[in-house]
Amino acid sequence: MLVVGLTGGIATGKSTVSALLKASNVPIVDADVIARQVVEPGTPALTQIRKEFGDEVLFPDGSLDRKKLGSIIFTDETKRKKLNKIVHPAVRKEMLWQVVKYWLKGKKYCIMDVPLLIEGGLWQWVGQVVVVYCSDGLQLQRLMQRDGSSKEDASSRLNSQLPISEKVAYADTVIDNSGSKQELQAHVDNLIRRLDERAGWSWRLKWLIPPFGLFSAFWTVMGRRLAHKPKKTSQSSSR
Repeated sequence: MLVVGLTGGIATGKSTVSALLKASNVPIVDADVIARQVVEPGTPALTQIRKEFGDEVLFPDGSLDRKKLGSIIFTDETKRKKLNKIVHPAVRKEMLWQVVKYWLKGKKYCIMDVPLLIEGGLWQWVGQVVVVYCSDGLQLQRLMQRDGSSKEDASSRLNSQLPISEKVAYADTVIDNSGSKQELQAHVDNLIRRLDERAGWSWRLKWLIPPFGLFSAFWTVMGRRLAHKPKKTSQSSSR
């Protein structure tokens, strides 16, 4: 099964692309959804968070007060790292399990929707990287409109993240979301066609004969890791 990593920058339209893919019945593993699920009441991760940060980060019903926790870790890098050590392994474990379930169902491919795919190093572990892109100016404009923020606040938020232009350098396919909704839909449809073509006839062989699939996955991962540097690609809807 082909595992595709989908990422982008804030306000570039990654979530919209993910929704369009899901509407076309493409299997999606959503890291943001999983990040909320792994800290629900009764989960090991929430128990660890409570032990580390105290009852003050919980609502009376026992659920996580994200705003309160965020205010604690925002200016404290040490505490932020402690939180990441609790949450990230739980998220990755659940993401892997969901990928395995799609493989067991005989799916040709699945999409891992991960905002920090590049920053977290997960780009090395997927068969293809898709980056949703728009220009810096358009990204700033969309963020201001979406959140009702000032230019200064929006710029500060964008500057705290890896620039979208740098993420593009890791991409096998770039979806340019600078145009209309109809153009974006066309780009998504084109991506689906390309994934169907890449998966090809061999997906069934990889599913029926696990060693073949494992060898293929190992070869893909090692190829990315040995390359060391991200692959350069043009900023177009697809390569």
